Amino acid sequence: MIHADIGVIGLAVMGQNLVLNLADHGFSVAVHNRTTATTDAFLSGEAAGKDIAGSHDLGEFVSSIERPRKILLMIKAGAPVDQQIDALLPHLDAGDIIIDGGNSLFTDSQRRTEMLASHGILFVGAGISGGEEGARHGPSIMPGGDPAAWSFVAPIIQSVAADFNGEPCADWIGPGGSGHYVKMVHNGIEYGDMQVIAEAYDLMRRGLDMTPAAMSEQFRTWDKDKLDSYLIEITAEILDHSTDGTPTVDLILDAAGQKGTGKWTVIASMEQGMPVSLVGESVYARMVSALVSERAAAAGVLGDQVEAIGDDPVEVLADLHDALYASKIVSYAQGFMLLRAASEEFGWDLDPGLIAGLWRAGCIIRSQFLDDITSAYRKHPDLPNLLFDEFFASEVAAAVPGWRRTVVRATRAGIPVPAYASALSFFDGYRSSRGPANLIQAQRDYFGAHTYERVDRERGEWFHTDWTGHGGATTSGSYDA
Repeated sequence: MIHADIGVIGLAVMGQNLVLNLADHGFSVAVHNRTTATTDAFLSGEAAGKDIAGSHDLGEFVSSIERPRKILLMIKAGAPVDQQIDALLPHLDAGDIIIDGGNSLFTDSQRRTEMLASHGILFVGAGISGGEEGARHGPSIMPGGDPAAWSFVAPIIQSVAADFNGEPCADWIGPGGSGHYVKMVHNGIEYGDMQVIAEAYDLMRRGLDMTPAAMSEQFRTWDKDKLDSYLIEITAEILDHSTDGTPTVDLILDAAGQKGTGKWTVIASMEQGMPVSLVGESVYARMVSALVSERAAAAGVLGDQVEAIGDDPVEVLADLHDALYASKIVSYAQGFMLLRAASEEFGWDLDPGLIAGLWRAGCIIRSQFLDDITSAYRKHPDLPNLLFDEFFASEVAAAVPGWRRTVVRATRAGIPVPAYASALSFFDGYRSSRGPANLIQAQRDYFGAHTYERVDRERGEWFHTDWTGHGGATTSGSYDA
């Protein structure tokens, strides 16, 4: 019997919670899962009594959905998505819509949009952020793909998404793989947010010898000011949690995992020539953390002692607050630099104000701070960099002294702060009207005849020097080497 407004394939936790969210908002949902026992358990459990119907047979599942069929895939990214699409195609009609809600690589979404268009099928690559809680009660959703699909899926997607002051945290991003690209950058920024918080925790723990309970109170205090965010909030809760009388955080192995989106962001930044350095350092910090046995051996050879920070703890914490805040500003500025470059490269016409607005609620990086970013880009859509905005320029200027003192204290103590230090180095490099790259160009020209531009000539005019007197006038013709 045809009745479902939307179908969902994949009933892991995220899939189940989205189905329940859809049903709560008045949509009838058809569900299908590769493991039939999972479907049956869901239907007899949380889905019982709701307008949710399950099918073990894929053809029966597709037939139960109103045309144009809207089918949301909540399955593992990569080959499984392609396999599921291949299985669906024989059952679909022209105009039907497939929505991939997983963390797919944007190039896969671009390819799927084009491939399915050749079959008359509309594809949407929708980045969904918010974890299990967001999926159940309202995530941030970043859809892109075939623009013809948006009018059909918008009422559903915007209904179940989070909202911020009445604005749904779901809107059309752009064509092709743009939705998953924006979600990728969101996740990269998330890596950075987690790292700057972890560095604050490490400085409090090893530099100031604070207890988890005291750190929890400090993070609760910060959550009431400009650092107000979901990640600061849960950090306070984590630090206040105990297991059998021991702070739970102290029982957790210090080896951070990752699922790839942070790495993808760094790779994409290199492809676009954008210095997303804080996310890069955050990814590398996780890689260092994973070297558990090797770090233990190195501690035995090199020593793992740190020096206590002897300054007034009140001043140290105030400076640490500013270092975290300023580094966070730089990280978002870098992320939007990458989005702008990708938009130009792929012709996506991304709207930074719209994107920032989608992140204000529902997603993992939601914060008060994102409303300021939204305002900045809505006021000046062509803003070349977030640091050019009057508000953020003044905020960073006020934070710089404490930021510098924090990096110095950490270096003296022997506590790594790669995110704070790399963000500060980017800030200093970005504001330098003249840096040391002229020497690098001279070196490249010396050993490889790669040529250079001159400050007393027009940009785009290239020169070569015969540095040794016997190199001749021949050049490599390769500026990129």
